[in-house]
Amino acid sequence: MSRESVAQSESAEDSRRPAYGAGRVLIFVYGVFALSATARASVQLIRDASEAPLAYSLSALAALIYIAATVAMAHNGRRMRRIAWITVSTELLGVGAVGALSLWHPELFGESTVWSQFGAGYGYVPAVLPLLGLFWMWRSSPARIAHT
Repeated sequence: MSRESVAQSESAEDSRRPAYGAGRVLIFVYGVFALSATARASVQLIRDASEAPLAYSLSALAALIYIAATVAMAHNGRRMRRIAWITVSTELLGVGAVGALSLWHPELFGESTVWSQFGAGYGYVPAVLPLLGLFWMWRSSPARIAHT
């Protein structure tokens, strides 16, 4: 990619609405997960924080990541898109790491988290959601669309 084409793609104004069709559904699902993870983590931390501090802290971290991903994916700006890439990638790594650890060393957690056993408690949606998010962001990337 030449400097000229990079400059053109960076200076091109993206006048599209933030999301269409499947993108809106994906952002809605992220919003639902942001709300449910926040509610779950809040109740767990307020009521039973000492029972399983690692599990409940990871649930709170998942909630923050879902909130940031939802907000960032709902916007079309360059900075917000970068934040979305970072948060959704972090989510994927978190689901993988927590999912694997919860299977190999369940004694570490005490209680389940949103990401335990790759999101088994949520129908494995937490494992699939970041993959769909990354695919949608790649597919709807203004730079990729302008380049083609």
